[in-house]
Amino acid sequence: MSEANAIRIANVKYVGTGLQLIVRWTNNQEMTVSLEEPVYRLKGLRPLRTQAVFARAAVGEDGCSVAWPGDIDIGADRLWEMALEQNGHADAAEFIRWRWKHGLSLTAAAEALGLSRRTVAYYVSAEQEVPRTVLLALKGWEQEERRSAVV
Repeated sequence: MSEANAIRIANVKYVGTGLQLIVRWTNNQEMTVSLEEPVYRLKGLRPLRTQAVFARAAVGEDGCSVAWPGDIDIGADRLWEMALEQNGHADAAEFIRWRWKHGLSLTAAAEALGLSRRTVAYYVSAEQEVPRTVLLALKGWEQEERRSAVV
């Protein structure tokens, strides 16, 4: 997210078992997020497989990440996307991935879809469910972009 009011992490707490954290965001939402998948997939996160290291999770600079000793961190944007997906908001995660893929700000996404910026912000924050028609519109928009790039 490139907006000045992008989602940030306010607090992080180790759950006590496994590779899960409870993350409280600056928008006052709190979600449990499992980091098992990236920790076991990415070599750079290998030290986090040790419970003693993983449990030392802390809020990174300006709430932009969760950080661990040894210069290991995971960005707030990626954690937000994972938390949404894992907590029943796959629609919001899909919408966010579409924005990132095309480098769209909230304003540009709103203009591309014929929505208000506020509505797009609600979708990104999972305050409102992203309607199926909007998710389909994302795919249509991509097709139009491909066609105009070919011409």
